[in-house]
Amino acid sequence: MPTVGAQRRAHESRPHHWFAHQLVLTLSGQRPVHALLGHALPAAYDRLAELAPQAPLWPALGPDRPGTVPTVRDCGLCRPRRGVIEAFARIAAGERLRALAFRLELGADSRWRCAALDIGPTPAVRAPAS
Repeated sequence: MPTVGAQRRAHESRPHHWFAHQLVLTLSGQRPVHALLGHALPAAYDRLAELAPQAPLWPALGPDRPGTVPTVRDCGLCRPRRGVIEAFARIAAGERLRALAFRLELGADSRWRCAALDIGPTPAVRAPAS
């Protein structure tokens, strides 16, 4: 397990990876929304609070059934201007692959905060074969 200092350095050098992981934990129901309080601007935090109860990144089986825990498979970014990162992540849960997009903005206090986020459409849940 990385030390707190190592985690901080990784967060500072690759904030989009850290945020992708935190968003997956929150949007899969593994971590409460308030864990990102202070790491998200008001509009993004409100969006998280709206999405999180649905656990949209949890596998189709649902959080109350055994399934594969969602993980960040890939994460990339674009820097449209200084102090802004527009990032994407591919989220794998079993055989399913989902998309997550988010925007980070660097505050006057030199901390990155999530300013916006979006996930692809929620896949239709198929009924089990009889």
